[in-house]
Amino acid sequence: MASITSVYSNHAKDHPCRTAVKTSNREVSWREWSELIHQTAGWFQTKHIPKKTVGIFMGNGLPFLQLFAGAAAAGWTAVPLDLKWSGDERQKRVRICQPAIIVTTRDLYDKIQSIHPHVLIWEDVSGEIYQIQSNSAEEISGDAPFYMGFTSGSTGEPKAFIRSQKTWTASFQCNKHDFRLGADEYVLVPGALIHSHFLYGAISTLFLGGTVHLLDKFSPNETMGVMLEHPVTAVYLVPTMMEALLKETGIVEKKITFISSGAKWEKESKRRIRDKFPNLDMFEFYGAGELSFVTALSNKENSEKPESVGKPCCGVEIQIRKADGGLAAPYETGKIYVKSGMVCTGYLSERGVQTIQDSAGWSTVDDMGCLDEEGYLYIAGREKNMILYGGINIFPEEIETVLSLHPDVELAAVFGVKDPYWGEIVTAVVKGSASKLELRKLCKEKLASYKIPRKWFFTEDIPLTAGGKIARAELKERLVKEVISHS
Repeated sequence: MASITSVYSNHAKDHPCRTAVKTSNREVSWREWSELIHQTAGWFQTKHIPKKTVGIFMGNGLPFLQLFAGAAAAGWTAVPLDLKWSGDERQKRVRICQPAIIVTTRDLYDKIQSIHPHVLIWEDVSGEIYQIQSNSAEEISGDAPFYMGFTSGSTGEPKAFIRSQKTWTASFQCNKHDFRLGADEYVLVPGALIHSHFLYGAISTLFLGGTVHLLDKFSPNETMGVMLEHPVTAVYLVPTMMEALLKETGIVEKKITFISSGAKWEKESKRRIRDKFPNLDMFEFYGAGELSFVTALSNKENSEKPESVGKPCCGVEIQIRKADGGLAAPYETGKIYVKSGMVCTGYLSERGVQTIQDSAGWSTVDDMGCLDEEGYLYIAGREKNMILYGGINIFPEEIETVLSLHPDVELAAVFGVKDPYWGEIVTAVVKGSASKLELRKLCKEKLASYKIPRKWFFTEDIPLTAGGKIARAELKERLVKEVISHS
């Protein structure tokens, strides 16, 4: 299938009255959704602009999803722009992606209009779209770019990666093969569409012909309510959301599937979530914006190998390479390399799009890990997060996992702080009511002595990315500015 939207017409014919997208204030049938995307694509095609790139600076909801899918149907590249970025961050990313136009809502216009000459207001655009005569969408090449996302490079500076249509249509096979999702799913997407995990959850569900239920923003109470009141069969989540759900009252007895990514889902959290959702199928996957799906851990495997992130997804090969380039033995940590048809086209640079694949088709985002003798993958951490302590490599993710075992720790972040003797020393930032004495004792029980944090900071707020991961660069900057009170 060439395009991520090319099946919409078929779904509209097969089940025209089934709900395609539901939000808090609107419900759109498949007949309406197909028509709407054809009209939106037609609107884009009226813009005779050489650079077919649109920035989307909008909150969650049907307009965001409509613009994204309509741009893809028209052969344009959509660039979601995060509302949480600071003015400088927005400016930096707009400079990188250089969209021909940016579409925003009237209430957000003042935040974006000064950094781009062609900012259009959705309330005006939507009126123009409804005047477009719907036509069948033109055939889009599978190699055509349709999505630009951002990730941080080794320096912490943003890098833009480009995805082609065919890499996502290849990914959709994982929904069926690895997560056992079919055409009749009712999928709740409670997170921000700016994050590729939730955007993919919505677009893949629509490709397969299901129903997408979008929340305006994540609310644990509303998420529980939707699961109880609507025929939800699957939910896309990140671990921090599940921790929030655990604090809500009530038990969800219905059979439901959770698909988790963004960070490691801890063993204790998995146990507790099963108590709240007794008929739950849990799927955890490891991937990256550039790589898409890499491994998946099924419901049964979650019980047998909870520390793993699973085995390779459908169509994926994995290698663990040592520093000298040789293949690592089982349980030997090295850099993770991936080969699949789901890898992005490459990173955007001044010289164009630079592939991330080597000559043999292998790619890496510099994550470190190991495989066991059965082929299950275990993540050690990011190479760029690695702490070099007196010549010893320490992965902060391992220490964060241990700190999170304490019941009074809500969130923990670990990183290296420069030291003239050791090079870097392990530093922990903790959100919660646990004491330093209790946490040091826990670390002594679980970790080698050199991994125990030497410096401790306690805070009421640890910044997170849209995907629920720790925003390490921002946290370190706060620490330097002494925003966090030293215990």
